[in-house]
Amino acid sequence: MSSWSKRRKSSYALIVIIVMIGAIGVPVFLHVYKAPTCFDGYMNGNEQGVDCGGSCQRLCASAFLPPKVAWTRFEQVAPGLYNLAAYIINPNTEGEALSVPYHMATYDNKGILITDHVGRVTLPPHRNTLAFQSAVSTGKRIPEKILFEFTVAPDWHKRVDPLSALIIADKKYSEDESGSSLSVTIRNSRVQPVNAFSVYSVLYDAAGNALGFSKTLVDGIPSQGNVIAPFTWPIRREDKVISIEVLPVAE
Repeated sequence: MSSWSKRRKSSYALIVIIVMIGAIGVPVFLHVYKAPTCFDGYMNGNEQGVDCGGSCQRLCASAFLPPKVAWTRFEQVAPGLYNLAAYIINPNTEGEALSVPYHMATYDNKGILITDHVGRVTLPPHRNTLAFQSAVSTGKRIPEKILFEFTVAPDWHKRVDPLSALIIADKKYSEDESGSSLSVTIRNSRVQPVNAFSVYSVLYDAAGNALGFSKTLVDGIPSQGNVIAPFTWPIRREDKVISIEVLPVAE
C-alpha cells in the first residue's frame, strides 16, 4: 500500500476520532461545566476574593472601611419613656450594608442593666444614619449609659447613593405649650421620581451635643417636586436647639 493511501486512511481515522470526541465530550463538558457566579463559594471569574470584588456586588473586606459609632444618646420624652439613638458614620462612598443587626442596652448609674433591645439598621452609601429606638420604657429607673454594638459584621455591597439628588430646602423648628415640632422641606432635583425613604433628624445645642432625635417616613417625591417631612416631640427644649441635621436613608 502506498504511503499516500496510508496517510489518507490515517487522516480519515483522525477525523472520525475528533468527531467522536466532539460528539461525546462537548455535551459532557456543557453538562458538567458551570460558569463562575458571585454565589458559588469559589474565587473564580474576575473576583478579587471568594464571591466578592470584580463584577460581584459584594465587596471584599479589603475594599471597605468599617463604620464608626460617633455617639450614643438618650432623651426622656415622657416619665419612664426614652428615645435612644446611636449615630453611625459610613465612610464608604459606594458601599452599602443592608439590615445590619445590632444590640442596644441602657444601664443605670451603678452599671446595672435597665433595658436590652435588638434591631437592624441599614448603612447607606456615603451617608450617616441613626440606629433609633423610640419610646423605650425604663419604669422608674433612670438611664445613665447606652451600650451599642453590631452583633454581625456588616456585609458590604456596591451601590451608588440613590438619594444623591435630594436637597434639604428648609428646616423650621418651633416650640409651644404642647411640645416641639420640626418641618423639613426636601426637594428632588432630578427628573425621575424618588421612591419611599426614611428621614432621621437630630437636634443640637450650642456645644454640638445631640438634644433630641426622631424618625419619619416619606412615601416618595415626584420629579423635581417637594415634600414635607414632619417631626413632633411631646417636650420642649427651652430654646436650646441651635442646629439641625437631617439624614435621609433609602428604604
